[in-house]
Amino acid sequence: MTTAPLVLVTDHGPVRVLTLNRPEARNALSRDLIRATYAALTDADADDSVRAVVLTGADPAFCAGVDLKEAQRDGTEYFAEFRSHSCIEATGRMRTPIIAAINGAVFTGGLEMALGCDFLIASERAVFADTHARVGILPGGGMTARLPQLVGLGMARRLSMTGEVIDAARAERIGLVTEVVPHDRLLDRALELASQIAEVPGPTMLGLKEIYTTGAAAVIDPALAAEDSIANAQSRDSRDFAGLGDRFRAVTERNKGQIES
Repeated sequence: MTTAPLVLVTDHGPVRVLTLNRPEARNALSRDLIRATYAALTDADADDSVRAVVLTGADPAFCAGVDLKEAQRDGTEYFAEFRSHSCIEATGRMRTPIIAAINGAVFTGGLEMALGCDFLIASERAVFADTHARVGILPGGGMTARLPQLVGLGMARRLSMTGEVIDAARAERIGLVTEVVPHDRLLDRALELASQIAEVPGPTMLGLKEIYTTGAAAVIDPALAAEDSIANAQSRDSRDFAGLGDRFRAVTERNKGQIES
């Protein structure tokens, strides 16, 4: 039996759509999916024929973030996968414009990966949460810099400290996403926007991306360094991998109505 690819790659002229394809696990980042996503993003960025990228997920979720079963089983080895193949950081390092099309739930590392994109649009079914703290891990992909840039420092701290789940309409109100569309229109709308981006002359778009990236780096790079340093210290001293699953299940149960809507 042929196994489906973990990342589906489809080209629409100069626009490449990358779809996380582990729907039975809500596209949680297994070690295999981390590597596959990293490879798909870097391959797209290296391909001169690709002028824009759309990143989305196979329904029902965009990405549930950390694969807690693998994190429990593999401990620090699981998190080390992000050092060599960080799909989370790869979105923010791309020279090619990238849009996140959020089709469903997006949590923890999945939200960090989306925040690295140039902007987000969302299905009306999308829900968002930074549940890092609630499950006992710390962000390591720039969440503490990128989230405040979109929603403001107070709201970012609130979302990270409480782990509350917000729906697409509220995400648009606070500036987390730029647009909310009917679920069955999400990919079409993302392709429309990506096609508009692809029409801009390549050198101009490359320069525009570089200007935005350079400006953001003054905030993001120190945050990445702090996240890395503090998360590493925590992992050496007190990270309770055995409890990750129980804590995540508690968060999921508390917000079950929103997550499964």
